[in-house]
Amino acid sequence: MICIAPILVPASLVILGSIALLLMAALLLAGVFAPMPRYRIAGAHELPDIDSHAFLLLLESLVDAKVNRTGNLEVLANGPSFYPAELDAIRAAKRSVNLEAYIFQKGEISSQYIQAMAERAREGVQVNVVIDAFGSLGAKKRFFEPLIAAGGKVFRYNGLAWYRLSRMDNRTHRELLIVDGRIGFIGGAGIADQWYKGERGKARWRDTVVRVEGEAVPNLQATFAENWLAASGELLVGDAYFPDIDCPHPTTTLVINSTPTVGGSTRARVLFQLLLTSARHSISITTPYFLPDRGLMQELCSAVERGVRVRILVPGVKSDHLVTRSTSRGAYGKLLEAGAEVYEYQPAMIHAKVMCVDSLWSVIGSTNFDNRSFGLNDEVNLAIRDRAVSLRLENDMEADLRQSRRISLDEWRHRAVTERATELLGWVFERQQ
Repeated sequence: MICIAPILVPASLVILGSIALLLMAALLLAGVFAPMPRYRIAGAHELPDIDSHAFLLLLESLVDAKVNRTGNLEVLANGPSFYPAELDAIRAAKRSVNLEAYIFQKGEISSQYIQAMAERAREGVQVNVVIDAFGSLGAKKRFFEPLIAAGGKVFRYNGLAWYRLSRMDNRTHRELLIVDGRIGFIGGAGIADQWYKGERGKARWRDTVVRVEGEAVPNLQATFAENWLAASGELLVGDAYFPDIDCPHPTTTLVINSTPTVGGSTRARVLFQLLLTSARHSISITTPYFLPDRGLMQELCSAVERGVRVRILVPGVKSDHLVTRSTSRGAYGKLLEAGAEVYEYQPAMIHAKVMCVDSLWSVIGSTNFDNRSFGLNDEVNLAIRDRAVSLRLENDMEADLRQSRRISLDEWRHRAVTERATELLGWVFERQQ
């Protein structure tokens, strides 16, 4: 008979371990139950007109972003448009390719990216890829081996480690591609077959990306460099990444990169609140996840009350997160009562993240209309003051609305009890969605 002696653990270690577990539990509970932001703009009646130079300078200061005054912008709707444009840019790269993605999933389109980047790396082009450790969990190291073997570099952002547990909820949600420091792509689409051709019998996702040339590209590059430094320990400098930019075409843009502060505020949140408060004629929002905090909900309702037409387009039954959709539907009531228009897209999952204000300002990027984007993630948006771009994006929305169903207040009030129960469940987790 074998006797196993008991293992004696010092009482001090038991106490320390218990304290550590309690702290971790408190951290997780804080993430779920912490109060949502209730930001408001002090002196909103003194805001300059949204089309004025004074407003532009105010926005530049508050979001801590440079105003860029030249550039070429091309709106690319859906994977069959933006994936070939990005791959063409990669294949023509002479000096550098930098890609940051929340979602980089193994599949047909991602294999094309790996192949294109590996070919450039073999020719001496500097290829750097940073992917989110959680969002791209399924893309294992062996999937990137052809690129790494060719000389490319791949790092994961904020991987699991004991010393990072206090900020494990911080993800890079940015979707960026910068080639030779001269061409940039920004939007909400990752690199995955759901945007390329659809998968498992589901229709291809609806999304939008903007191709950028001009003064904004170095700002996109600097945004990439921030998380590349965090993931790899390398600070990118030199002409391969920051060449001289010569683009005479006039336009006005700001690149707003966003990371959470201790209080949860972000530059993205400031950007959205300023534009919503300043709207005088129209607000058009397309978002895959609509979970506004109380402050933003109040801004939207106030906009309707002062005569602004507010339209919100969200996914219908083909949403990829049904609990999130149900929670989102619970928030329709105040907006519908105020007179806002709410539509649900029918053909497929709509993942575009676009806001247009007064047919002048447009915002496109990675930010969802929810607390995770505004208070937890690293995000990036391109704010554009250009009527032609706004018209194009609003025309795209009109086309999407023709394939959508408008939700009435009466329908919302008579939604099923089972749906209301799911809304309650979603309320608990809405800060994590």
